[in-house]
Amino acid sequence: MRNIILIARQDITGSMRSRWFLGYSLIFIIMVVLIFVSGVTESRVMGFTGLTRMLLVFIQACNIIMPIFVLITTVRTIAGDRESNVLEYMLSFPVSLFSYYFGKFIGRFIIIFLPLLFALILSLIIGALKTHQVPVDLFLLYTGLLAFNAFAFLGIGFFISSVIKSMEFALGAALFVWLFLIAFIDIALIGFMIKQLIPETVIYITALLNPVQVFRIGAISLFDPVLSVIGPASFFILDTVGQTGCIIYALIYPLFIGLLFAFAGYKVFTKHDIL
Repeated sequence: MRNIILIARQDITGSMRSRWFLGYSLIFIIMVVLIFVSGVTESRVMGFTGLTRMLLVFIQACNIIMPIFVLITTVRTIAGDRESNVLEYMLSFPVSLFSYYFGKFIGRFIIIFLPLLFALILSLIIGALKTHQVPVDLFLLYTGLLAFNAFAFLGIGFFISSVIKSMEFALGAALFVWLFLIAFIDIALIGFMIKQLIPETVIYITALLNPVQVFRIGAISLFDPVLSVIGPASFFILDTVGQTGCIIYALIYPLFIGLLFAFAGYKVFTKHDIL
């Protein structure tokens, strides 16, 4: 356990000195500031206003931006250490493969989630200064959604980084996964299935296997309990699991995906030629 903590700390320290972390952090901080400056919190859409309206806009942005940032920065972890011979150097010490892999995993999760958490806390502070009502329950649930969604893509990123040794090819695979989840499943596949008159249940289940879609639906359900904005699919979801079940699923499913791919990546990492 001590080695895991040391490797996690080393990864956090190294990441904080890198330019990508500064850019990654500034994107979310600037996004929060711009939302407030633009006056979005003063408008009312579908009954949402104030800090609730700000969180709703922030959700939609995170759903697109966060996965690609998590994937691109994560796939470079092990693949990058291989190419730079850092992995060979680290394993020359009495460090187990388990400690190295999951130390990197924990450190990368912390470094990815910290800017998101800071941006959310900043939104609460600005909202309180502007005398907006602070929805603490929504804030906590949304923080959990962001954490578990980041965890899911972190697991996928570590799996890619373990399978593909070249950092260049790993980055290409990360971009492909992001496009596949954002564009192919959400637009091409679902559109094709609708055109082919595939049963609605099959279409809904396919959509609910996509972590991007699960995050979107879970986030919407926090503000819109009847899911009116997603149309007829709301009847299938609410009749099957209800609003509470929808939120629980949106939390547990990304966690399951993250753990599944993280341990699958660890198996690949230990079975194949490490260096």
